[in-house]
Order: sequence, then structure tokens, then C-alpha cells
Amino acid sequence: MAVRRPVIALTSGEPAGIGPDLCAMLARQSLPARVVVLGDEKLLAARGVEPGSVSIEHVPLAAPCIPGKLDPANGRYVLELLDRAADGCLAGKFDAMVTAPVHKAVINDAGIAFTGHTEYLAARAGVARVVMMLVGGGLRVALATTHLALADVARAITRDTLTATLRIIERDLRERFGIGRPRILVAGLNPHSGEGGHLGREEIEVIEPALREVRAEGVAAEGPIPADTLFVPERLKRADCVLAMYHDQGLPVLKYASFGKGVNVTLGLPFVRTSVDHGTALELAGSGRADPGSLLEALQLAIKLAPSA
Repeated sequence: MAVRRPVIALTSGEPAGIGPDLCAMLARQSLPARVVVLGDEKLLAARGVEPGSVSIEHVPLAAPCIPGKLDPANGRYVLELLDRAADGCLAGKFDAMVTAPVHKAVINDAGIAFTGHTEYLAARAGVARVVMMLVGGGLRVALATTHLALADVARAITRDTLTATLRIIERDLRERFGIGRPRILVAGLNPHSGEGGHLGREEIEVIEPALREVRAEGVAAEGPIPADTLFVPERLKRADCVLAMYHDQGLPVLKYASFGKGVNVTLGLPFVRTSVDHGTALELAGSGRADPGSLLEALQLAIKLAPSA
């Protein structure tokens, strides 16, 4: 009996960026899945997608595209790609979705409030909370908050949001990554994890109570650990995931270990979604010099995590 290959939706992202170029490069790869690229057919052909090399779901551009030149007129086109991929996953048409990079600013310039893939897909799927996790370089780093100004981080971290985040991480690591009892290291928010309250009380009043609550439910969460000593080999070798409190606390370490090969995974969605760990690289669009490594890793991880028939 033939094994069913998973069907993966691949959105081509910001048309003026390297997303279409990367899709063209991946169309030449032999993969154990059927990949459906979502994007404008003429745009993809112009960037090197050969006829018949990959399945394409045509979504027309709103305006002509010049490589490297952003145009807010195509902001809604970018979101249409995400909508079709997400809706296809929810309907069972696709087994997972992989996203090429988008440019947040130009979508906002189009008059559309947009903070990122993670938040947008959560709203589209109708889920209250999702978690951004980056995978690469032998690490998994999840975030308690995502795309927030640093001044807004502390008040966004509450006992309820932390417990919900830890439950999502634990569940998805078990159910999707196949880890029997995930071990999670949790960073403190403040230097030295607050130094007993002298450098901030978030650890005492928020993080420690949240950890006690989830530990009582059986979640193996250790912390809060000062971030400057968390990412050391002795600690990491006994962990399956690190939970950082904010974007630039955890991701510089992971990107140092894996840049060009890292994968962004959205935990908590009712479907598998992975993405690259880099931006649109407008200066490389249409040049043929973009590195497809991160998108290939994202596609391979999506295939691995996709539910089997």
C-alpha cells in the first residue's frame, strides 16, 4: 500500500522580497511531500519557477511588482496568501503550512493593522493564544511575548499568560514533537532574576507563582533562571525547550547558533505552521543569490510534524 505524502502549503510572502526566489529554488528539490506554492503565477515564473516543477495555487497580484521595491498596494495580496493557506489547513486541504517572509511595515502602510504571522494566524484560526518557538542549532527557544516594544513587556507578562504559554509548549512538544515529558527552562525577566526583589519583583509576584501552578499539573518547568546563565551547555543538555520572556532575550542566542538554518514554529494552532527565521532581504530579490537554507529547514520540519494519514 502506497504511503500518502503530506500536502504542504507554501506561501511566497512579500512579492518584492526573496520569498518568490526561495520558492523557485525549493521547486527543484525532491521532497517527501506535495508542495503547493501560493502566489502569482507570472511573478513566480519571473523568479525562476519552471512550469510543472511544482503545484501552484494562483493568487493574482494587486499591482505589478518590481524586485526590491515595496508597494503597499500588494499588502492585501500578502494576507490573501496567508488566508488561503490557513483556511486550507483548517478544511483539511493542506496538512501544514510554511511561510516565506513578509514585510510588516508595508502591510501597515496599506492601512492594515499587522504585527506578524504569529498573531495573524492565531486570529484567523480563532485561538486565544499561540506561542512563537524558534528551532535550530540544537536549541528550541519559545517566547512569552513576541513583537512588543521593550517598554511594554513587563506588563504583558501575567500569571495567566505564562501558565497558558507553558501548557501550550508542553502539549505541542508532546503531541507534535513526540517528546514524552518535555523539560522546559524558564528565564527570569530581570537581571539576576530580580536579585531577590531588588532588581524587580516580576519573578516573585508573577513568574514563580505561574511555575508552581503548572508544576502541580505535571509540567516539568524549571526557573526562573537568570538569562545570562541560562544558555550554558550544562543546563541546555537537560532541557527540551527554553522559554524566554521577550524577543531579544532568547532569539540572539538561537540565531547565533543557527542563522540561515533556523525555523520559526507557531505552537498552539490547530494545524502545523513553520517559517523562516529571517526577513525579506529586499536587496537580494531577483538576484538569484538568496540562501534557501532556512526555508528548506522549515519545509522539512513541517513535513515531519504534519499529521500522518
